[in-house]
Amino acid sequence: MNTSPSGHGEASSEFTAGSGSGEPWVAADRTKDHRILIVDDEPASRKGLQDLLAIWGYDASAAADGQEALEHSAGWAPDLVIADLVMPGIDGMELLGRLKRDFPTTAVVFLTGQGSIDSAVRAIKEGAYDYLTKPVDPTRLQLVLDRALERTETAREVLLLRRQLRQRGAFGRLVGSSRVMLDVMRQVEVAAPTDATLLIAGDSGTGKELVARTVHALSPRRKGPFVAVNCAAIPETLLESEIFGHEKGSFTGAVERRQGCFELADGGTLFLDEVAEMQPGTQAKFLRVLQEGQFRRLGAKSETQVNVRVIAATNKDPLKALQDGALREDLYYRLNVFAIMLPPLREHMEDLPELVQSFLDEFNERHARSVRGVDEDVLDILRRHRWPGNVRELRNVMERALIVCPDNLIRAEHLPTFGAPSAPAATTSEGGVVLPVGTTVEDAERELILRTLKQTGGNKTRAAEILGISLKTLHNKLHKYNT
Repeated sequence: MNTSPSGHGEASSEFTAGSGSGEPWVAADRTKDHRILIVDDEPASRKGLQDLLAIWGYDASAAADGQEALEHSAGWAPDLVIADLVMPGIDGMELLGRLKRDFPTTAVVFLTGQGSIDSAVRAIKEGAYDYLTKPVDPTRLQLVLDRALERTETAREVLLLRRQLRQRGAFGRLVGSSRVMLDVMRQVEVAAPTDATLLIAGDSGTGKELVARTVHALSPRRKGPFVAVNCAAIPETLLESEIFGHEKGSFTGAVERRQGCFELADGGTLFLDEVAEMQPGTQAKFLRVLQEGQFRRLGAKSETQVNVRVIAATNKDPLKALQDGALREDLYYRLNVFAIMLPPLREHMEDLPELVQSFLDEFNERHARSVRGVDEDVLDILRRHRWPGNVRELRNVMERALIVCPDNLIRAEHLPTFGAPSAPAATTSEGGVVLPVGTTVEDAERELILRTLKQTGGNKTRAAEILGISLKTLHNKLHKYNT
């Protein structure tokens, strides 16, 4: 191809036709929201690339050398810089270092006619997003620019969240300034921009799905779908169909073809909660999808390719689940590329005031209220409670208290019963569990489950949260005890 569609023949030596059909550099559906600076000491290359980016809809500017690029960037703050590697004066590598120092969220892509493997490796290690050699396929260039700009947007959002964290102890929807929560936030910040598989472990109600959603929102996949599946809440006979989908007539009741969660999450993130509740056979099939990115719907003759980031979660200790056989060893090591452990609320009670205020802000907006806070007696009661349901339980307590509060200050009388300090199980106070000496562990467990169900009015989901077990485990124990 000798000329671009707009007739700018100067770009002819720098770009090659793409492998797809049609003209790969036809203007895309973009706005002028992204600023790209081209740095090249060759006028023809600089002009041709600037014209091409203008056709694509970018706000493109140009500089003839590294010094001019730095001076221009000081007042223009580009989102992305495309630079030649070999230039007189400030060369590409020195320019990269100074840009990373002064504009840490700006992505840098090298486009050079004097490339080598060593220089490419060095550029990436020093912080360049990518390294392309001339002549470049416009389709390839367009893809690299789109992805690099997504990375820039993510980096800027993380930077804003860091400032938010310093100012008021919040990282997006994650709240807390305790040492353990700051550690969780740092791990989220590191994991989010990558495509690594993530395993989140923590007791029920600690916020595993919230962490997963935060990782998705800060990742390059944030414009794609986020699909959440609770493996413990789906009967085992239907779990495989739910995850992989099925063809019409593949089993009794399959009256139509149905997409599974992997297909629904294509291009985005799939969150599998309580992954250790999967049966070993389903875990094996799930492992294969993680390894190959392909799966077969129930009843299908061919495989389907997907591009999905998987985030898994469990309320069990992963190593104990591994030892007990609840989690396959090969699946554990495949999921455990990046692990985040969430602490129970009782281990970071210093975050309680910030959490309470965060929930009040949320529910004031939801219920059109203007409750400004809680009195000190309420905080004392909340601090003495053991919070078996963790942050989820606190959230429910605060929503109920805000609803029943008649004015703008929550007091002790507005708290539900389970918001008060928990009675020790060995006492004789009302609501405690008294067991005679000689009671078996099985009978004690059965009695505790029945008492908890009575306290929650038969609400099994709530009872499972208080007991610190999954809903599926509660159902299994009720079946075991014939209750």
